[in-house]
Amino acid sequence: MRTHQVVLAHIEDDLAAGRIRLGDRLPGERALAERLGVSRPSVREAIKILEALGVIRTATGSGPEAGATVVADPAAGLGAALRLHVATDHVPVGDVVDLRLLVEGAAVRSAAARPAADGLDRATTLLDAMDAPGVDVATFLDLDGAFHVVLAEMSGNVLHAAVLAGIRGAVRAYIGQGAARAADWPTLADRLRAEHRAILRAVREGRADDAETAVRRHIEDFHRDTDGG
Repeated sequence: MRTHQVVLAHIEDDLAAGRIRLGDRLPGERALAERLGVSRPSVREAIKILEALGVIRTATGSGPEAGATVVADPAAGLGAALRLHVATDHVPVGDVVDLRLLVEGAAVRSAAARPAADGLDRATTLLDAMDAPGVDVATFLDLDGAFHVVLAEMSGNVLHAAVLAGIRGAVRAYIGQGAARAADWPTLADRLRAEHRAILRAVREGRADDAETAVRRHIEDFHRDTDGG
C-alpha cells in the first residue's frame, strides 16, 4: 500500500466508526503524519484526493474555518470521476443511453412523488427559453441538458443528479451529433419541446408511471431516430 493510501484508509476507518463526523475538522498535517508514521507530503496528497472526491473542504489560514473540514459532497466526486472516464472517449453511446434510461426513469418517478415548486419553476423557465423564437441549435441543446439535470435534482437523490451531471458532456456530444444529422431539425426540435412539456406535466401532476414512460420514450426515440450507426 502506498503511503498516502495509509492515510486514506485511516480517515475512512474513522469516518465509518463515527470518530469523525460531518462538520468535523481533520487533525492537522503534522498530527496525522506523526500518528501514522508517514511524511507530511503523503498526508497532503491524501487530503487533495479527499477534497477532489468531495469528502472534505480545505481552507488556508489560522481561523476557525482553516484546515480540512468533512463536508461529504458525493455529487462532486462521483461527477468528476464519471466525466473523466467518459472523456477518454471509450464509453459507447449506447452505454450512455442505457445509463440515462435507468437513472432518468427512476429520477422522474421520484420527482413525481414529491414535485418541488422550485424545481418545477426552474424546469419551466428552461423550457420557456427553448421556445424562444430564433433560438439556435447549440443553445437549445444546452438548455435541453440543463432541463434533464433539473429533473434529476428534483428526485431528491443526490446520486441521480451526480450521475447525470457526470455524463452530461457525453450526452451533449451525442445529441449534438444527432441534431446535426437530423434531416429536419425544426420539426425534431418541436417534437422535443412537446415531449419535454409532457414529461414535466406528468411530474407536476404526480403521475409517476407516465413520467417514467415519457422520459424513457423521449431518450430512446431521439437515439433511434438520429443514430448514425
